[in-house]
Amino acid sequence: MNLDPKIPGGPVASKWDRARFENKLVNPANRRKYTIIVVGTGLAGASAAASLAELGYQIKAFCIHDSPRRAHSVAAQGGINAAKNYQNDGDSVYRLFYDTVKGGDYRSREANVYRLAQLSVNIIDQCVAQGVPFAREYGGLLDNRSFGGAQVERTFYARGQTGQQLLLGAYQSMMRQVHDGAVQLYPRREMLDVVLIDGKARGILVRNLVTGELESHAGHAVLLCTGGYGTAYYLSTNAVNSNVTAAWRAHKRGALFANPCYTQIHPTCIPVSGEHQSKLTLMSESLRNDGRVWVPKNANDTRPPERIPESERDYYLERKYPSFGNLVPRDVASRNAKQACDEGRGVGDSGLSVFLDFADAIKRSGIDAIRTKYGNLFDMYMRITDEDPYKVPMRIYPAIHYTMGGLWVDYNLMSTIPGLHVLGEANFSDHGANRLGASALMQGLADGYFVAPYTLAHYLGSNPLPAVSEDHDAFQDARATQQAHIAKLLSVKGNQTIRSFHRRLGRIMWDYAGMARNDAGLRTALAEIPRLREEFWGNVSVPGTSDNLNQSLEHAGRVADYLEFAELLVIDALHRTESCGGHFREESQTPDGEALRDDARFSYAAAWEFKGIGAAPPLHKEPLVFEEVHPTQRSYK
Repeated sequence: MNLDPKIPGGPVASKWDRARFENKLVNPANRRKYTIIVVGTGLAGASAAASLAELGYQIKAFCIHDSPRRAHSVAAQGGINAAKNYQNDGDSVYRLFYDTVKGGDYRSREANVYRLAQLSVNIIDQCVAQGVPFAREYGGLLDNRSFGGAQVERTFYARGQTGQQLLLGAYQSMMRQVHDGAVQLYPRREMLDVVLIDGKARGILVRNLVTGELESHAGHAVLLCTGGYGTAYYLSTNAVNSNVTAAWRAHKRGALFANPCYTQIHPTCIPVSGEHQSKLTLMSESLRNDGRVWVPKNANDTRPPERIPESERDYYLERKYPSFGNLVPRDVASRNAKQACDEGRGVGDSGLSVFLDFADAIKRSGIDAIRTKYGNLFDMYMRITDEDPYKVPMRIYPAIHYTMGGLWVDYNLMSTIPGLHVLGEANFSDHGANRLGASALMQGLADGYFVAPYTLAHYLGSNPLPAVSEDHDAFQDARATQQAHIAKLLSVKGNQTIRSFHRRLGRIMWDYAGMARNDAGLRTALAEIPRLREEFWGNVSVPGTSDNLNQSLEHAGRVADYLEFAELLVIDALHRTESCGGHFREESQTPDGEALRDDARFSYAAAWEFKGIGAAPPLHKEPLVFEEVHPTQRSYK
């Protein structure tokens, strides 16, 4: 399959090539004839629904929560990047573009990243106009701070609640359109299938999570904005309800899945405390602006941190990366934390954590200044750990966070299924093999506010889309398929809980496809995952029925999908024998332990086709061409 990303104009065009589309855009007078289905109402989905409704389209928006305000976008803490150069420290659109391509270890599509950098400045203006309460300096100007992978201050923030405030802005814009009748909102629905008619995405099948009813919804195009797949690892910083089901069901209908092995490990997470946990808690990367990461120099040093003198502390990021120090990218910081713990220098009862120390910052700036910048984050840490980070260092350890893989999309954000557009974290993203901090919010809002409304019009204006109804045979077939799948889950009646299977899958994934991967471990995972999947279908216990509220059934369906998807993730990791960004193969590293790419063999996006459970998936390659930022060995020293 020839994967043509359809990139017009080149990566450094001042704007993407409008002339290419000018005769194919939808006449504004005809927009109300089109019904657009938006699945997911986080930042990408809510912003897309609001923008498209403003333009005149009829929108059906679906979310699994009781309110779009509960979308996992609220969990983003630290900030959103934009090349405004308010600090006059040398930032520019090109520099943000360069940092993002380099941060992604030269495994992203150059043109998409440049567009993202261009649009970043518009996002801030949009959000300020909506009333998003970004932090401001004493004189009233918007404030900025630094994030990993950059040497300029370009991150706009709202204390440690940036995602929540940005989502409220998008949510309010969407709800205005709900009030005006342009958006129909369907809460507590889960997408189970995408419906294809004449090869195009023309609708979805959803389950009403309150009544259990299967509902069909037809439209002219579908926008998938359902987030990432980090909870395949069971313990992650993602909300428990975050899942891969919508993307995986679309993949099974023909949408290629790209780079699933690109999973990001976030370095500043509160460490695991026991088997009772169902998720982990993220501490914002912004804390590394003022917090210093260190471990004892000597192995098995169990003294309290205040009793370890400076001469016996190893500020290893500052020592190894003097140019960036504690602000190295997430993949670099995570691998170094793991290395320190593997050497026996980890701290805490488990030895699987490192210190993030604010003593110097408090001494330098005062406790009130630190409380103003990070107070809610410190309070959250204190409530969870019962330790006061104003007095003792935080303890952190890497954890699964964002996922850079996802459904393959072209430059217009359309998947290999015509009419199925994929936005935000659900697509294979602009971030390559690693996401720089504060760029997830940027991508979600860029896709929703500024990209999809333009490129979707091109699709609608270029394709004959005759009206279809929910009575079409394709909807009936999808309903029958999903009813059979639900019945199969309920009929097993085994004696093992759904959560036990999810936890066991997570352990396999973390042990063999986590922070460090090798050939033997990945092959072990490829042997164990099918066995676990077979055991699931023979011994899982799913109580209740399908005709009412049944959260066990919801969870079972998602775990069943993870047991299929996890195999593809491992296949992708096994085939990519290089190291790049968040994908670290132990066989491919520099003498000093850094990720070693193999540009001659792997400078492409790996897009996989579905051929059936257990069948070898065909690989399709989209070559990555770099015209402006030429790949080099990534260094932050």
